[in-house]
Amino acid sequence: MPKDGNSPGPSQPNRKLLSLHFLCIVFSPVVHIVPSDSVNFKVVSPAQPLMVSVGEDAVLPCHLSPRMNAEDMEVRWFRYSFPEVIHLYQDGKDQPEQQILEYQGRTELLRDNITEGSVVLRIHSIRPADEGQYSCFFQSSTFYGAALLELKVAGLGSGPHISIADYEAGGIRVVCTSGGWYPEPEMLWRDSSGQLVPSLSQTKSQQENGLFEAQISFVIKERTHSGLNCYIRNPRLNQEKESTIYIADPFFPRTSLWMVALAVVLSVLGFLISPAIYYCWMQHREKGKLLAELQWRRAQVYAVNVTLDPATAQSNLILSEDRKSVRHGDERQDLPDNPGRFEPYVIVLGAEEFMGGRHYWEVEVGKKPEWTLGVCRESVSRKGSINVTSENGYFVVCLRDGEKYWARTSPLTPLPVRVRPSRVGIFLDYEGGEISFYNVTDRSHLFTFTDTFSEMLRPYFSPCLNEGGKNADPLIICPVPEKA
Repeated sequence: MPKDGNSPGPSQPNRKLLSLHFLCIVFSPVVHIVPSDSVNFKVVSPAQPLMVSVGEDAVLPCHLSPRMNAEDMEVRWFRYSFPEVIHLYQDGKDQPEQQILEYQGRTELLRDNITEGSVVLRIHSIRPADEGQYSCFFQSSTFYGAALLELKVAGLGSGPHISIADYEAGGIRVVCTSGGWYPEPEMLWRDSSGQLVPSLSQTKSQQENGLFEAQISFVIKERTHSGLNCYIRNPRLNQEKESTIYIADPFFPRTSLWMVALAVVLSVLGFLISPAIYYCWMQHREKGKLLAELQWRRAQVYAVNVTLDPATAQSNLILSEDRKSVRHGDERQDLPDNPGRFEPYVIVLGAEEFMGGRHYWEVEVGKKPEWTLGVCRESVSRKGSINVTSENGYFVVCLRDGEKYWARTSPLTPLPVRVRPSRVGIFLDYEGGEISFYNVTDRSHLFTFTDTFSEMLRPYFSPCLNEGGKNADPLIICPVPEKA
């Protein structure tokens, strides 16, 4: 609708009418409205969709044609409705208070060439929900116009993680999972010769953050598919990731001699039943230990370099110069009481922040009689009385009194530990919703927390109180051996 050449742009009460007007013109990548008594200009934007990866910044350009100074114009970015502002430049400055909630603190208007009628909108930390069409709107005192451009989002997720689930149908059922993909990925199995192998089951789900998680399973039989490759592909980027698993023949179930012996014993010598049952139980336990060790070996593949964050350390804690170890000192240090520091509980967090993927690290606990290790949510309480349980965002295990091991669930879960661990492994599978703990000393599984994660997670360390020097030894973050 043309405007009177002496009139200003659309008034605030007429914004909704103008919004309805733009609903009628969204099918054209370049739009302009030409009043009879004003200088004409067009708003120009890229005709081809812009592709941006999840987590990166999107750069959306548009400019006036012909080139002219737009410093005194209103520049507005919106998506579905004119009043729903993504970014607004007005009266020579940005107007952040006008932004809708989803984009507050995430946008920046680059105005280096605004005197030539060119601006660029930068949107930080792109999410799947940001995908779609955007409108770039310019308004002078006598004229206004807009252009559309399309933003496509792609997420290249984590490498596929193959785990051993159980013995099934005369073979070993393996499960391949991967998360952090957008749009929905394609997933399949191939054998060592590259031939497609049909999966036993396949599931895909979209998480709260908009990213997809996929899972497929297959039963590997002895001397048929001992080597198996799991592939996951992003169809939009035409990129894929793969992972391979090899299972040696001794791990496959086979008919054992004790089964034949048991049948004979039952019919002839009843008093031998108990030894046979004991042998069966021992065989079952050994298989369980082998599965646990396989899971631990797979977790070590995702080893990451973890360091300590001094800004979170309680004032009695002493960190090494390389931030790889922490011990409890006898005296409080004079440290700034920032909101992120724990007080009075002797806790320090890792500097690394995890919002997805799989991560593994190991901590040397030595012969310390007390310690607590694990993962916690970024938003946990850090001051005053703290109830360290999984319900409150702390996914940790601990040792107390030199012999009692617990998982900090609610209520606490006692852990049956046969061999005292001198080193503990922690494995975080963010998309899989699991945090597992391993006794590196005897390669056994200690405990696994299961939950749904949607916020930042960080490594958690507590050397506990120092009572008469008994607990003075440090907790040390150790490198994972390369041979793992």
